[in-house]
Amino acid sequence: MKGVKIRHKGSCAKCGLCVQYYKYLIKLSILPTDQIKKLKLRMNNYVIAAIIGVIIIAGIVYASQNDEVSMQEKVQMDQEAKMKMEAEAREKAAMEANANMDAKTNTEAGVMVGGAMMLPTLDIVDNAAKASNVTTVVTAVKAAGLLDTLKGPGPFTVFAPTNDAFAKLPAGTVDSLLKADMKADLTSILTYHVVAGRYTAADLKDGMTLKTVNGATLKVSNVNGVVKINGSSTVQTADVISSNGVTHVVDTVLMPPKM
Repeated sequence: MKGVKIRHKGSCAKCGLCVQYYKYLIKLSILPTDQIKKLKLRMNNYVIAAIIGVIIIAGIVYASQNDEVSMQEKVQMDQEAKMKMEAEAREKAAMEANANMDAKTNTEAGVMVGGAMMLPTLDIVDNAAKASNVTTVVTAVKAAGLLDTLKGPGPFTVFAPTNDAFAKLPAGTVDSLLKADMKADLTSILTYHVVAGRYTAADLKDGMTLKTVNGATLKVSNVNGVVKINGSSTVQTADVISSNGVTHVVDTVLMPPKM
């Protein structure tokens, strides 16, 4: 076995595994020298194949790890997209709810009278009681005992004089009418402002007449959108819609023909 020199090239020389094994075989003289040389080359090939195998396995592991990361990223992206869609759906639902609420409010809200909003869900008396500019007529309705009538099912059309309208009457007239012994006269005046049925401003045609609860009639003029009753009382606020009728606020008290 003398004269055999160990020459180890390539990657095996770096790891030393084959070199040690090769020395061991020579030392024991188990194999002839030429066979040992062949074994050395074969071992080099095995080591190269092993290294390639390790690289392939490492590549597979790396690829699988990348696939796992990609899957995790995909799951995260799907979750984020789902959360975004849910947030957009909630925002849309909230906007629709607000729109429905606004629409409901607009439907329920009427016109402003005397600093208060008149609501279609309230009756004629309850709406009038909220308005600061028709307190006199409300007081008169109570004094005449007409409260329950005007809170009834109706429908009624009421021409409600403002406080200023009553103030235009001769001094002391209102106080006199509110006395108990003047109840009949007060009732006659108030019922002259009430018509059975529901007449909005669009229904009040020029030249038409309306029979009042009093029994007497009112004459309507409607010129260029300005509605007047009996030629002297102008409608200031029209179409105050209530649950049992409609009210038109007028600037002058209407007096029955027989008074």
